[in-house]
Amino acid sequence: MKTFRTRLTLILMGLVGISMIAAGITMAQIFKSSHITALEENMAREIDLLSITFPFVEVSGNPEAENYYTDKAAELEQKADSRVTFIKADGTVVGDSESNPAGMDNHLGRKEIQTAGVDGSIGTAIRFSHTLNENMLYVAKRVTSSQGFDGYIRLSMGLHTVREGIWKAWSVMIGGLLILFAAAGLVSYRLAYGITKPLEHITKVARRISNLKYDARVRLKRTDEIGQLGAAINGMADSLQQQLKQIRDNEDLLQSVLANMTGGILMVDASDRIALVNREAERILRMKERNLLGRHYQEIKRSYELTKFMDEGISRKEVLKEERTIYDPEEKILHFDAVPMFEESGSYRGMLFLIQDVTEIRKLEVMRSEFVANVSHELKTPIAAVKGFAETLLAGGVKDEETMRSFLQIIYDEGDRLNRLIGDILELSKIESRRIPLEYAPIEVKPLFENLFEVLKASAEKKSITMQLEVPDEMFLEGDEDRLRQVFMNLLSNAISYTMDGGRVKVTASETGAEGEERIEFVISDTGIGIPRKDLPRIFERFYRVDKARSRSSGGTGLGLSIVKHLVELHHGTIRVESKVGEGSSFILDLPLLHNIE
Repeated sequence: MKTFRTRLTLILMGLVGISMIAAGITMAQIFKSSHITALEENMAREIDLLSITFPFVEVSGNPEAENYYTDKAAELEQKADSRVTFIKADGTVVGDSESNPAGMDNHLGRKEIQTAGVDGSIGTAIRFSHTLNENMLYVAKRVTSSQGFDGYIRLSMGLHTVREGIWKAWSVMIGGLLILFAAAGLVSYRLAYGITKPLEHITKVARRISNLKYDARVRLKRTDEIGQLGAAINGMADSLQQQLKQIRDNEDLLQSVLANMTGGILMVDASDRIALVNREAERILRMKERNLLGRHYQEIKRSYELTKFMDEGISRKEVLKEERTIYDPEEKILHFDAVPMFEESGSYRGMLFLIQDVTEIRKLEVMRSEFVANVSHELKTPIAAVKGFAETLLAGGVKDEETMRSFLQIIYDEGDRLNRLIGDILELSKIESRRIPLEYAPIEVKPLFENLFEVLKASAEKKSITMQLEVPDEMFLEGDEDRLRQVFMNLLSNAISYTMDGGRVKVTASETGAEGEERIEFVISDTGIGIPRKDLPRIFERFYRVDKARSRSSGGTGLGLSIVKHLVELHHGTIRVESKVGEGSSFILDLPLLHNIE
């Protein structure tokens, strides 16, 4: 912009300079012409004055005429400061103030003589004088005297005075032109600066806008064309900023939607390259977006089944739905949807693939099926027993009162078991649906277990099982006392049930965790039969039994540990089991000391 400003200043100064030079030359020519005209008029008046006052003598037949007119010409030159020449009508020079007439040429062909009319008009000429070696101004007029002179009086003057005057005028003019040129240069610079400075500001703003800095604005308080240009650029920047904000808001909304979708989205463009991947697709494919975008979809070597489905969808370009099992490395069940994308003109844009991990859903469906089957089976067993023994009694096939009483006891026990089973099913359903509000309150741990030990004392003494309690005094825990009692009662009952005669059941409690995040770890251990390694992952499943025959004989419903796990999780805790066959089992519970109750 500075270069443009300099060029503009130079152009303006050049135009001013050319104009000033042209004006100076014109003025010099006018001055020269007017000065010469003034000299011609002055010399003409002098000739007129001479024609009236000069004492002429006869020329024809007078041998002294040349000397007379020559002497008079010399006298007149001193007074008029001009060369004086007397010329006869035939062009013969009879007197001259600077040269001998005898040696001079006939002047009849001279321009000033030819243009001097018989009516008394002035004849003028300007030409170079080889005698004086300079340009001369010649003025001649026809004079006819009664004293015997008929010819021309010519005055001539060197133009050096004109030239000196012109040079003086040029000196003054050049000085004035230089001053005027300097002023014009300053004005030109100010004018160029006034034009280029706002343009420079507008250019910087436009460059910032092109660099995506849409908050840049032109700060000009002008109403001319430059001000209108700045206002137009500000309007354009406002529009771009608003549109960009809308685009970014829409993009953020789209990214938020894509990032929080529960299904994976993968888009393949018309050139079969991956154009879009969301967070869930990254998780399912176990690949990062940067390793997927721009690559050919067949480069996804992670999943052969997905690549195969994408091949089929892209080749057919129609809506497809399919569910496939993959191993990556664990088994997963994925549901694939393929949707072709077409523009309004009908041109193909690519394929959109929706990937949903339905592994957990299918597991839940299997668990639901197994639950229904287990419930049916568990309900069928006591019902069948009740029905069978009742039919025997109704048929009158049992006469012995003791046998009849035994049958009625079995019917009662199976009915009681059926009632407990239904109760546990309803309880588990409430817990899983979170319809059981917990009532948190401070609980002193040691008295809680002492009470439980008192309740279970008879069962333990019956099998000669030693009960040990290692809980610090004054240890408190925040929780729902009834639900925690249910948890520990279930675990202690199981420990007694699966411990051989003469065994041991032990409860320990200790504080863990950092300050502000204190937790209590409970360990309920026994010296019972233990749990096989293969059964440990499923020990908390509903109706899962390690020893099915023994569980039924002990009156268990198969739902106790599942209820325990859900109640522990409702207390924001965890439960796990460690066991060795023949050595015993340990159930470890980790519960927070305090709860954030809102």
